[in-house]
Amino acid sequence: MSFADPLPVTISGQLLDTSRSGFRAAHQCPSLHTGMEVSFEHASASGNARVAWTRIAGNAVETGFVIYGQRDVEHPTQHLRRRRMEGRSARTGSET
Repeated sequence: MSFADPLPVTISGQLLDTSRSGFRAAHQCPSLHTGMEVSFEHASASGNARVAWTRIAGNAVETGFVIYGQRDVEHPTQHLRRRRMEGRSARTGSET
C-alpha cells in the first residue's frame, strides 16, 4: 500500500481477507486513519481504496479498506468459478 501524507509512504502488510468491495490487512502503520486514500496491490487486485477503519491493539495494527478504483481485478472465487465452467465446457463440448 502507498499513500501521501504529505510525502509518499509505502507500507507492506499481510492480507487477511478480501471481498468484491474491499479487503482487510494487518500491517505496522498506525498512522492510517478513516477516510485516508491509498493505492494498493495484492494477489487478487490493485487500485485505489479508502480506509474504513483501523484497529490498534498493542503493536498489532489492522485496517479495513473499501475499494473505489480498481484495475486487474479478479476475486479469488471468480477464478475458481471460471475454471470450473471451462472444465465443464470442455467435457460437454459446449461454449460459454
